[in-house]
Amino acid sequence: MKTVLNEQQLAITIKRLSHQVLENHTHLENTVLIGIQPRGIFVSDKIAEELRSLVPQDKVQYGKLDITFYRDDIRKNLHVPNHTDIPFSIENKNVVLIDDVLYTGRTIRAALDALLDFGRPEKVELCVLIDRRFSRQLPIQPDYTGKSIDSIISQKVKVLWKERDGQDEVVLL
Repeated sequence: MKTVLNEQQLAITIKRLSHQVLENHTHLENTVLIGIQPRGIFVSDKIAEELRSLVPQDKVQYGKLDITFYRDDIRKNLHVPNHTDIPFSIENKNVVLIDDVLYTGRTIRAALDALLDFGRPEKVELCVLIDRRFSRQLPIQPDYTGKSIDSIISQKVKVLWKERDGQDEVVLL
């Protein structure tokens, strides 16, 4: 097991990602954040919290998207559906999709399909904590990247959160 980001590095990375989003979307006007269920919401919760400390809280529109029934492996694996909570319109908005690890790109493809059921955004950007660069099966690239890592297919990236795992850390197994 190798530590990719320790607790302090993870906190700094989330701050940096939040500032990068704010840099491109000043005051977050016409911009919404959407975390991908289930694992992306841990990082998206933290980014939304950080942004709320930087701009007026009512400017941060934040939702959570369940992609269970949009996955292309739904027939192979048993997935427990999560809750979608998008209490605002995404029509003609800038959407920042947030996930923990970008690997093959299939989760993001499913998220894009699910998102379109809620309207037609002006633009969709992707923010990921970890980008496993050379593992892509689809032409999907992040707009905001916490850390890029090169790993072999047999390795697994695990993002640990205090709320769920008792510690904040990203490890390579």
